[in-house]
Amino acid sequence: MGSPPVRDTFLEVRFRVLDIRLIAEPDRLDALVLPVRPAESTAEGDTSAEPMPTAVAAPDGTADEAVALVSAARLTGRTGEIHTQLRPGGTPGRLQLLGIGDGDEAAWRTAGAALARSNAAETHITIALPAEVTSAAIRGLTEGLLLAPYRFRLTEAGDRPTLSGVDLLLADPTAYEDTVATARTTAAMTHLARDLTNTPSSVKTPQWFADQVASAAADLPDLRLRVRGPAELAAEGFGGILAVGGGSASGPRLVELDWHPANARTHVVLVGKGITFDTGGISIKPVAAMKLMRKDMAGAAAVVAATLGAAALRLPVRITTLAPLAENMVSGSAFRPGDVIRHYGGTTSETTNSDAEGRLVLADALAYAVQQLEPDLLLDLATLTGANSVALGKRTAALYSENDELAAGVLAAAESAGESAWRMPLHTDYVEYLGSEIADLYSAPTQGAGSVLAALYLREFTGELRDRWLHLDMSAPSWADGDQAEVSRGATGWGVRSLLRWLADVH
Repeated sequence: MGSPPVRDTFLEVRFRVLDIRLIAEPDRLDALVLPVRPAESTAEGDTSAEPMPTAVAAPDGTADEAVALVSAARLTGRTGEIHTQLRPGGTPGRLQLLGIGDGDEAAWRTAGAALARSNAAETHITIALPAEVTSAAIRGLTEGLLLAPYRFRLTEAGDRPTLSGVDLLLADPTAYEDTVATARTTAAMTHLARDLTNTPSSVKTPQWFADQVASAAADLPDLRLRVRGPAELAAEGFGGILAVGGGSASGPRLVELDWHPANARTHVVLVGKGITFDTGGISIKPVAAMKLMRKDMAGAAAVVAATLGAAALRLPVRITTLAPLAENMVSGSAFRPGDVIRHYGGTTSETTNSDAEGRLVLADALAYAVQQLEPDLLLDLATLTGANSVALGKRTAALYSENDELAAGVLAAAESAGESAWRMPLHTDYVEYLGSEIADLYSAPTQGAGSVLAALYLREFTGELRDRWLHLDMSAPSWADGDQAEVSRGATGWGVRSLLRWLADVH
């Protein structure tokens, strides 16, 4: 499933659409996939496997053939393990055995991803699903099939996936239609976030990003969009956004996207950091650290895509999404180390590092949300610090909140979605590091614990929402250096899947 199109005169992202059908009787058997699980055994070191009984009987002879192949190929049934047997002149022409491990949603997601990649040169496969398959397993499989083949390219050169059709063989296909539809929407919105983040910054100005949101929102009912330009930002006092964007010829924007269904009882505000390119400003980055800074708006991409997904799924929760957008450049009008910035609402920050710019735009958006939008819950996502990866590695976001219930809910949603986050402490004795002699706050303390201190700084702008606020520093997992299960190299779209799971349970 491809994302909603992201188009520009200089940009044409091509992604092959994968058609997934739910059927009770196969009408095309080019390739048949049968699930295999580890065999139950009490013998220590036993790694044998067994085919699973399927909801719809496999063609004559293939079930027995699968049993023989499992033994001959010494399959273990581990998640994502694949063995292909060619059957010239037979039906099916190819028999594939797919390891599904313990068969939970995560295992099926990984198995689906492995299947999509291993069949990239094929056109069609049929998957015979187990008799006891769950909706969670179907969702995981569908997401894996749709997410793994993603590639962002600005040229036709090179190999492209040809797998265009997957049939899921089930006894009662209608029972899982909603599940597959939800998985499709989730994958489409994840692709959108990936597309936005992968797009080169020569194209991706703040206005371009705002235009993409407008284009995507136009296709969905009951969405309201407001985009503030520099003049409006100045008139309303968004000093942080203006300071960070002041050095660029492409002025800053603030996107405000509102999904307000009639049956909503809870109002959630999502805030996403949207630095469309980050040079570091006057505190300029080294070239190696600057090259991938087109990804510094991945938080904004995630919250926008999640809001569009919630609208597409008609989730009964009000969502207002704020995406402060700016390009942090070096010029005669760039803000300086040592400047004092007046944020929305009047709080001031002394900044001695212009490469700590993300928190400045987030501070404006958080303060605006608290003072003007009156949400029940406030969440922000940001590619905020390199300290995120130092503390937790490349695949895990750092989560901060004083609300145990809120933190537990988001962590559970992330785990179900197949995204990784870890709750980190908000040490009260570190707050003293935020003290400035000439302003209310010092934006970039240098005492260490960079991710924690950035979170403590943002907390200062949450006001009465402090005990209903959650921050995700997702700099590390927003980008992947290589393929891993359903994640493809490049922008990952991290946060879209977690937010959609969590929002579906907020009432």
